[in-house]
Amino acid sequence: MSYWLVKSEPEAYSWEQLEKDKQWDWTGVRNFAARNHLKAMKKGDEVLFYHSNVGLEIVGIAKVAKEAYHDPTSDEPAWVVVDLKPYKKLKKAVSLDAI
Repeated sequence: MSYWLVKSEPEAYSWEQLEKDKQWDWTGVRNFAARNHLKAMKKGDEVLFYHSNVGLEIVGIAKVAKEAYHDPTSDEPAWVVVDLKPYKKLKKAVSLDAI
């Protein structure tokens, strides 16, 4: 099993929203290095969910529910998504300073 990190601004998509949705396709990644990491993710891998810009902390652990497939928000075949599902909310968020 591998471990990954994804980031999202909480006002765009928060950990709480992932918990409500139960599963979410991680769309919109347009960075080649990040895309390659998405392609390497395997079902069951654990993913640290980081709130960027506001909070600057890891707030939960998700799991890869579905491996990489074409990003429906792009017409270009190069871009992919994975589906994530919430696994565990951290009792105490972990800040960058703590890391």
